[in-house]
Amino acid sequence: MSPTEGFSVTHRRYVPHSHAHYGGDLVDGAYGLGLFGDVATELLIRTDGDEGLFAGYSHVEFAAPILAGDVVEATATLVRVGTRSREIEFEVRVVCRSAPERGPSAADVLDPPVVATRARGTVVAPKRD
Repeated sequence: MSPTEGFSVTHRRYVPHSHAHYGGDLVDGAYGLGLFGDVATELLIRTDGDEGLFAGYSHVEFAAPILAGDVVEATATLVRVGTRSREIEFEVRVVCRSAPERGPSAADVLDPPVVATRARGTVVAPKRD
């Protein structure tokens, strides 16, 4: 597949309690950035046949907390295709959240999901021979 603007990849994952670093089961902001690396890798594999290399972020916004026990989805959407560079918009949304006040394993589906992290970054595909 050749790189096409608007193409996107989404991963969904449970955030384990072992990832909580702060009071209130708060997970550090780097957790979402790690998810962005994963979805960018799959996006580049699908569009360029290679994992590519992350060059950097031009924008990162931490809009809401990610908590242990959340189910999150991370999406990467290709917004600009250069000769070798690919500009990507990222978003992490919390789609489910634990509800410990109702019981130790209670949880809710969030409708609508809560946007936790947004970013824009550039990845580089290798030069083709």
